[in-house]
Amino acid sequence: MAKSKVATYLKESYDELMHKVSWPTWGELQGSAIVVSIASLIIALVVFMMDEVFRTVLEQFYKLF
Repeated sequence: MAKSKVATYLKESYDELMHKVSWPTWGELQGSAIVVSIASLIIALVVFMMDEVFRTVLEQFYKLF
């Protein structure tokens, strides 16, 4: 009984992936990859700048003591 459930699940999964899923085109995939890469770089730069500001502020704060 469990074997038939597994086989049914696999058959239905394959059918869904092949006939019901809307796969992106190569161009859409490249465009999305570029957007994600640029957004990641921007976020990394923002985090770096925040880190530098906090480091500078804390260094100035510790110099007071």
